[in-house]
Amino acid sequence: MAVNRVPVLKRCRSLGLDPIYLGIDKKSNRQLKRANKKVSEYGLQLREKQKVKRAYGMQEKQFHSYFTLAAKQRGVTGAYMLSLLERRLDNVVYRMGIGDSRAQARQFVMHGHITVNGKKVDIPSYRVSVGEEIAVKEKSAGTDRFKQIMEQSGKPIPKWLTFDPEHLRGSVVALPEREDIDLTIAENLIVESYSK
Repeated sequence: MAVNRVPVLKRCRSLGLDPIYLGIDKKSNRQLKRANKKVSEYGLQLREKQKVKRAYGMQEKQFHSYFTLAAKQRGVTGAYMLSLLERRLDNVVYRMGIGDSRAQARQFVMHGHITVNGKKVDIPSYRVSVGEEIAVKEKSAGTDRFKQIMEQSGKPIPKWLTFDPEHLRGSVVALPEREDIDLTIAENLIVESYSK
């Protein structure tokens, strides 16, 4: 798999994506916007797709599978697709404040530090359901790495999740709605792109 070596902040600026969604709180003063450059409909659709793929850290094939699944459901396809992405285990770990970024949360999941209902789950794309409990494995929770993360944690938790920082565990209390997702995304453009 080819590694994209373009600096993260530069890619965020080119997509109009706030770096905070990737767990990066630094912002560059340099602006890369080009005045008076008209973007085609295809360009707008592509940019929205890239924003979401960049935010959740996935490639086209995997991302398209979320759209395909969402398109089979009743309701608004774009909103359902974003809800599915929010329910990924790596994203839930990040949303609970266990990881500083989705990439770090993904590493925690892949390295076996996270449990779902008491059982280790090392698949970042695992889709959580209402009522499931997500926790840092007891053996891992005692390490300096997780102690340090929780000392620095203070991130607001979405209303569809609960989290107890003292015990490094939380629960899914509802499915995420579109208004719970703070990404500035025009998901209708993504739906239009894939529906052609």
